[in-house]
Amino acid sequence: MSVLEMKVPSPGESITEVEIATWLVEDGDYVEKDQPIAEVDSDKATLELPAEESGIITLKAEEGDAVEVGAVVCLIDMSAAKPEGGSSTEAKKEEAPKAEAPKPEAKKDTYATGTASPAAKKVLAEKGISASSVKGTGKDGRVTKEDAVKAVPSMGTQPANGSRGTERKKMSMLRRKVAQRLVAVKSETAMLTTFNEINMQPIFDLRKQYKEDFKAKHGVGLGFMSFFTLAVVRALELYPDVNSMIDGDFQIKHDFQDISIAVSGPKGLMVPVIRNAENLSFRGVESEVKRLALRARDGQITVDEMTGGTFTITNGGVFGSMLSTPIINPPQSGILGMHNIVNRPMAVNGEVVIQPIMYVALSYDHRIIDGRESVGFLVAVKEALENPVELLMDNNPTKALEM
Repeated sequence: MSVLEMKVPSPGESITEVEIATWLVEDGDYVEKDQPIAEVDSDKATLELPAEESGIITLKAEEGDAVEVGAVVCLIDMSAAKPEGGSSTEAKKEEAPKAEAPKPEAKKDTYATGTASPAAKKVLAEKGISASSVKGTGKDGRVTKEDAVKAVPSMGTQPANGSRGTERKKMSMLRRKVAQRLVAVKSETAMLTTFNEINMQPIFDLRKQYKEDFKAKHGVGLGFMSFFTLAVVRALELYPDVNSMIDGDFQIKHDFQDISIAVSGPKGLMVPVIRNAENLSFRGVESEVKRLALRARDGQITVDEMTGGTFTITNGGVFGSMLSTPIINPPQSGILGMHNIVNRPMAVNGEVVIQPIMYVALSYDHRIIDGRESVGFLVAVKEALENPVELLMDNNPTKALEM
């Protein structure tokens, strides 16, 4: 018998542990080589685990288990023949006899019924839930700590009609890590946000004039992200403190701009990085944004593609957000929030004119970025976006968009 031990591969250099999110096969199934057999969560991404060989699989870990990189999670018997007439899963379903459900024994209430253990009392007190409202599963109906952990606050009186169902689902390792990082940002940084508004009409005019030729020439659209990315690169060069980070008692400044772009993927928010954005043209930025967004959407993004970054851009406007205070992506010190574009009345040359306006927000770590730098940075972004031909295209839009 030839048995292969499948071990957890390393998703990235800094990752030592993953969590089995979902087994896509059952114990005893026949699997084909390269068939996805599990989804594993790290603190940075969810990845598929493919079968290394064909054969009968024996699972060595449960869903929800945290396993170290290099640990054996399943065995594959490569000497086993492929079952005829369908998968082994179907065969098991046909063979499985119908077992009669055991009749539950009637439990009698005692003095302990509804009484909470000391550990359960503490958990219920933190949740603000009365022990009498929780059904105990312990001996004689006693409320256990597990009962208290699973208990949810009452949502009011049951209505005559309508569903009142709830679902308890463990958060993914990625989501839990994000939650920890967000709480840490609020407690460990001096985060402030400054706001401004941008008249998007000049960019609207440029896109209207060049977007068809740009797409025909380069195979990608001329979107807003390239304008914002290049405006951010220029502003970071003018205000390098915004492109820095804190390391203990030291401030680390970068002479490059790796721009993290927040995108919504099937597993939640992901932040792939555009490397050395200062060297990219409009075409280069649009191509890279499209490539990374597609990889995030298809679940192919790697940890390395989301690691690093010196500054982040997030676009809540695609979901309809008018204004928000984006939260810093540590260990970075700044994040720019884009929002929706709305036609608003604006004073132009002494007259009220309807213009497409976007509100923008810069959240920053006040420990190393002062008001002068933060406000100056956002004004520099505004200036570049309202004067793109002069400040982003060197007064030659045709040449800038052909590169």
